[in-house]
Amino acid sequence: MNNIALKSRSGNKVANRKVISDTLLDLAKENSDIYVLTSDSRGSASMVQFGNELPEQLIEVGIAEQNLVGISAGLASVGKKPFVASPACFLSMRSIEQIKVDVAYSNSNVKLIGISGGVSYGALGMSHHSVQDLAVTRAIPGLHVMMPADRHETKKMIEALIDYDTPAYVRIGRNPVEDSYLNEDYDFEIGKAVEMNQGNDITIIASGETVRVALDTACALKDSDINCRVLNMHTIKPLDEVAIIKAAKETGKIITLEEHSIYGGLGAAVSEVVSQNHPVPMKIIGIPDEPAITGKTPEVFKHYGINAENISNIAKEMIHHN
Repeated sequence: MNNIALKSRSGNKVANRKVISDTLLDLAKENSDIYVLTSDSRGSASMVQFGNELPEQLIEVGIAEQNLVGISAGLASVGKKPFVASPACFLSMRSIEQIKVDVAYSNSNVKLIGISGGVSYGALGMSHHSVQDLAVTRAIPGLHVMMPADRHETKKMIEALIDYDTPAYVRIGRNPVEDSYLNEDYDFEIGKAVEMNQGNDITIIASGETVRVALDTACALKDSDINCRVLNMHTIKPLDEVAIIKAAKETGKIITLEEHSIYGGLGAAVSEVVSQNHPVPMKIIGIPDEPAITGKTPEVFKHYGINAENISNIAKEMIHHN
């Protein structure tokens, strides 16, 4: 627990895409089987330096996401370790058939990195927002789905994925993200939630950039003598059902928080577990069933109540209602 940036924000802000590029570059220098594939997106994915230093290990296919996925599956079939870096909105929609058949159904060792996910494309609007990608990808058999919270977790996740033979979809945002962890001194395991804050009054389960919001909410609730458990569900699939059921039994109330549609994402996944194992009151907070408004991420979050003030009020209401 000492490694969690809970009491105060660290001020450190690094884009997760930059961390992925730096981590893959370091690893690829030692392992020539690691390839990066982009769809006219090496700039957006911060892969320019990777291409400059290891040009033989970067493949640029242009704006052709279906081909991008197909080529990556081909590389995997001959023992390579391909990492695909493409905007999440296009990767998870335009090439979903190839992801389903060429990657998941064929059990190809491909890692799909959906960059600029959620609402991080801001003013470009619904065409560039990806708030349905978790719902789509987690429904595909054999495909694991993940979202790191900050730079520290991003590095650990990519390192873990190098020798992880299961196909995976990893969604990250576009902009710098404030730290949720103080450093990398913690145990990371794919499929295992991290308890970011202890508490038995209520649980907030978050993933990706909303983990920082969950920690801020826990701080705000602490001022009202409410001890809020925070679970970082960095792996949406396979889901840590043990941690979810434990939270349901011990805290009796759950709020889920996500940069995704309220349908089919983290909240839906958690509610599937809770309703079938230990039903408790739940509230799913995310993007409602409408085209998300345009604006910078903090503006969109505030508009939809994905902030500490709103979530604290919801938590208090759930607790006092009982």
